[in-house]
Amino acid sequence: MRRALRDLEAALGPLRVAPFYRTAAISPFPQPDFLNTAVLARTALPPDAVLAVAKALEHAAGRRLGVRLGPRPLDIDLLLYGDEGDVEISTPELTLPHPRLRERRFMLEPLAALAPDLRVPPDGATVRELLAKVLDQRVERLPPT
Repeated sequence: MRRALRDLEAALGPLRVAPFYRTAAISPFPQPDFLNTAVLARTALPPDAVLAVAKALEHAAGRRLGVRLGPRPLDIDLLLYGDEGDVEISTPELTLPHPRLRERRFMLEPLAALAPDLRVPPDGATVRELLAKVLDQRVERLPPT
């Protein structure tokens, strides 16, 4: 995770990094807990180029095509894009905002640590408001290391 964060910063520029959280995998396949965080970056790269960076980092970490929701060493999701997180995209390769952002505490909790008042399209609900509605997933904030 730390190497991926360093490499992501090298590609995108300075990052603001949320604390790390441990969460149970959302999967029908038994697997270890996940380590999650969120980052904010300012970049001149367009969304598809940011996605390409993410996929390259996943590959470098050993991720290979496999079963959907199966175990994987690294999974980088692009949650939002734009100065206000307001860019909306729907292509076969990329959907923004992330299509499951509103229902996944493991995404919202770290994002709220960085930008609780960020508004999420299409209705402009804040990250804090969305997080208050998702209570059923175990998310454990880890102490700083």
